[in-house]
Amino acid sequence: MNRNDRIYIAGHTGLVGSAIMRRLHAEGCSELISGTHSELDLSSQSAVDAFFSATRPDYVFLAAARVGGIQANSNFPAEFIYSNLSIQTNVIHAAWKNNVKKLLFLGSSCIYPKHAPQPINEDYLLTGPLETTNEWYAVAKIAGIKMCQAYRRQYGFNAIAVMPTNLYGPGDNFDLENSHVLPALLRKFHEAKIRNKNEVIIWGSGKPRREFMHVDDLADACVFLMKHYEQEKIINAGTGKDISISELAYLIKEISGFHGSLEFDTSKPDGTPRKLLDVSRLSELGWKAGIGFEQGIKDTYDWYVRQDG
Repeated sequence: MNRNDRIYIAGHTGLVGSAIMRRLHAEGCSELISGTHSELDLSSQSAVDAFFSATRPDYVFLAAARVGGIQANSNFPAEFIYSNLSIQTNVIHAAWKNNVKKLLFLGSSCIYPKHAPQPINEDYLLTGPLETTNEWYAVAKIAGIKMCQAYRRQYGFNAIAVMPTNLYGPGDNFDLENSHVLPALLRKFHEAKIRNKNEVIIWGSGKPRREFMHVDDLADACVFLMKHYEQEKIINAGTGKDISISELAYLIKEISGFHGSLEFDTSKPDGTPRKLLDVSRLSELGWKAGIGFEQGIKDTYDWYVRQDG
C-alpha cells in the first residue's frame, strides 16, 4: 500500500474509521474513498456491489459496525447481529469480487471466551462460552473472521483480521444509554462537575479489569499491519496493560476535576471479569502503542468538553 493507491475506509465517520482517515491523511495518501450512511447503505448488497464497481478501491479498511456497551447489546440483540453480519458480508464479498489487493477486517476482543486465560492469546478463539451480555455482536464478528479466512483459503483473497482491545479517543460515542464504559464515565463526571452534584454512580462493583487503547494508536497499528502482515491467523492489537473499573473511575474523577464521591451500583452487571490481550504477536512484528493512558484520557476529555461546550 502506497500514497497513490485507492483506499476505501468503511465506517469513516466512526471512532475507528475517522482515526484511520486521520492517519492516512498524515501519511499523504491522496486517494481516500468513503461514503456516509446516507450515501451508501452497507447492509444492502446491491448498493455495496455498485459502490465497489464504481470506485474500484485497491485496499479496504473495514471499520464499519454497529457498536455499543452492555446496555445497548442487551436491549438490541437482533439489530446487533443482523447489522454486523450484513455489513461485513457485503463488504468482504464485494472486495473479493472487485479484485481488492488487501482487506483489513476489524473485529473485537469480545470474540474471546468469557473466562479465557489472561492475557488472551489469539489461539483462545472458540475455546469456551462467550460473555452473554455481548454474544450477538461477538458471534457476528467471529463470522467476519471466518469469512476472511474462508475467502483466503478458497479464493486466495488477501484478507487479514485485527482484534482491537477497548478503544477510546476523539469521536467516541458519549451517549449514556449505549456507549462503552470509558466515554460514559467521562461524560458522567463532567456533567456531575458542571451541575455541582455530590455523587457519581458507577455501574457494577468496579472490580473488573479492562485494557484501553487510544484510537489513534489503533489506526497506526492498522496501517502498519496493512503493510506488514499477511497471515490467516487473527492478530490482537492492544497495549498489554489493564486497569480496574474502580481505578479508571478515580482517574477520570481526578482528570475531570469532580470533587464529589463515587458509589458502585452492584445491582448492575459487571460483564467479563478481566479482558487483557496478549499482544506479543504484534510486538514481534515491531509495533507497540505510543500514547500514554493518562495523557490519552486528558486529551479525550478536553475534546469532549470542547464538543459539549
